Amino acid sequence: MNNLTKPTRRRQDWSPLSRLRDRLDQLFDYPTWQETPFFEGWAPSVDIREDKNKVMVEAELPGMKKENIDVSIHENNLVLSGERKCEEESKEGEFYRCERYYGRFHRSIALPFAVDPSKVQATYRDGILRVTLPKSEAAKPKQIEVKVG
Repeated sequence: MNNLTKPTRRRQDWSPLSRLRDRLDQLFDYPTWQETPFFEGWAPSVDIREDKNKVMVEAELPGMKKENIDVSIHENNLVLSGERKCEEESKEGEFYRCERYYGRFHRSIALPFAVDPSKVQATYRDGILRVTLPKSEAAKPKQIEVKVG
């Protein structure tokens, strides 16, 4: 790869400005700074898909245990939080490069409609957290019959 070619990701959501926007959203969603440190920690990458009945969120959380992952709904926001712990401390050698994040994370995803919290499902397998959020009946599209007058 030469200096002119940069790897691209699937969407623009990975840009530093998008991450800053997410952090600012978190600040206003949870204004208590003790709970949400502004420029500390890390946030998992997510893919979000929607169909007529639900939204599906997939978050990358490799190397985590399900006991360290929290999923909640707060005022029409899906909140993913938890902590990735460093399992072992190595006394051998020094790091040449350290790119993996450890510590607490918090990610708040604004939902564009009301969901039915009693039907939300979350599964974790192979480092991927999958959350399915069914739309409430009021949020689902409804077909209106046109009558001849």
